[in-house]
Amino acid sequence: MKFFGSLDTSASGLTAQRLRLDVIADNLANVNTTRGKGDAPYRKKSVVLAERSQMASFAWLMNRIPFAGTGAGVRAIAVVEENSPGKRKYEPGHPDADEEGFVEYPNVDPVIEMVDMISASRAYEANVTAINTFKRMVQKALEIGRG
Repeated sequence: MKFFGSLDTSASGLTAQRLRLDVIADNLANVNTTRGKGDAPYRKKSVVLAERSQMASFAWLMNRIPFAGTGAGVRAIAVVEENSPGKRKYEPGHPDADEEGFVEYPNVDPVIEMVDMISASRAYEANVTAINTFKRMVQKALEIGRG
């Protein structure tokens, strides 16, 4: 089963990056949403990732077969809302303006979101490349066995 550990690791990376891309798309779609939950503006969401460890102990790690892969991977442990303040813009005619005429917009910066989207898509591509490389290695190993 350890032979497929690297495949499992890359698959978990694909899942995690897909979730990141979904959350980033949600943030970008709501960049101008001034009324969300509880009549407050939309709040930027972020994915918290952690290692998906199958390691029972340090002794287990030291006794495992070298280069066999642990299949640990990554997992999303939470999607959290950031509490940083949003942008305030003077728009006295806006339906969500306060008594001073200011509207609070979401704390989403489209430039940062686009950089995060590029990062997530590159990580996704890297995991796809790792899976394809694994497949080619298995095919080559099977060819060696035939000849």
